[in-house]
Amino acid sequence: SAQQSNVTSFGVMTVAIITLETFAGMWINSFIVSVLCIALIKRKTLNSNEKILLLLGCCRFCYLCFSWIYTFLSIIYPYCLLVHPILQLLQSAYSFFNCSNFWFSACLCVFYCIKIANFRNRFFIYLKVKIDRIVPWLLLGLVVFSLVMGILVYNVIGKAVCKNLNFTCEGRLWKATIRIEEYFYPLYFLTGFVFTTSFMAVIFSAVFLLFSLWRHKHKMQTNSMKNLSMDAHIKAMKSILSFLVMYSINFIFFILTLIYSTKNQNHVMFLVYLIQHAFPTVHSLILILSNPKLKKTLLRILSCMKCKVCMK
Repeated sequence: SAQQSNVTSFGVMTVAIITLETFAGMWINSFIVSVLCIALIKRKTLNSNEKILLLLGCCRFCYLCFSWIYTFLSIIYPYCLLVHPILQLLQSAYSFFNCSNFWFSACLCVFYCIKIANFRNRFFIYLKVKIDRIVPWLLLGLVVFSLVMGILVYNVIGKAVCKNLNFTCEGRLWKATIRIEEYFYPLYFLTGFVFTTSFMAVIFSAVFLLFSLWRHKHKMQTNSMKNLSMDAHIKAMKSILSFLVMYSINFIFFILTLIYSTKNQNHVMFLVYLIQHAFPTVHSLILILSNPKLKKTLLRILSCMKCKVCMK
């Protein structure tokens, strides 16, 4: 029918746009991982900021892979998701890397805040001194927590589907007469908890850094000389605020996902898919441009590519 043909064409267009976003994001995050891995091989070590960026780039690369696979199957081959246990595996992997993405991003903002902000509080001073030792254990704890979330999502989906749906003995296909999305609310609750907690960490980091910048600027009003601490405050503030804006947009579309995932609203879900795949791409690009080493390497690669194109 004409309506089915329009839905199919819209689905193909959605997959095409998301594919472009996904491969752009994978290239950007693989660039971050490659540069930091080369630095690790040369120096045998990485500073705390680079460790967070390395893990963030890895988890975003994997997140985009699984997110693209799930989106592609749900739009082009939806019945593949009804084959046990493809849906559980994809959702658990997606949840693990999505959770890691949120936590590592928030961890990066908190790290910037602790390293750059200046407060006389004893606990804050202790964190500033010990932060480089805390970061590896914090990252390990976040990975374990994300892994637990992925396992919980796997079990929640398995129990919900097994309880409410029958499956055939021959092909082990979930009975498609009931919408599986209706049983994903525990999954949404878990994801919402992670999202909200990491979002609050970003907000508090931005507020503390902004307050520290205001105090520092107030002290330096009589000093006309350029201050390095002021520049560091402003650079970190730009990075955190840009992330805060994108996080807020992503949070709005997360709410839209909760509302429209069980309804046949293709145009709304298209915007949701668009933002979900653009978020790790745009933020990683901002991180590259705000990091002198990554920015210099990227410009050098682009200039080499430009020279090769001109020679041809």
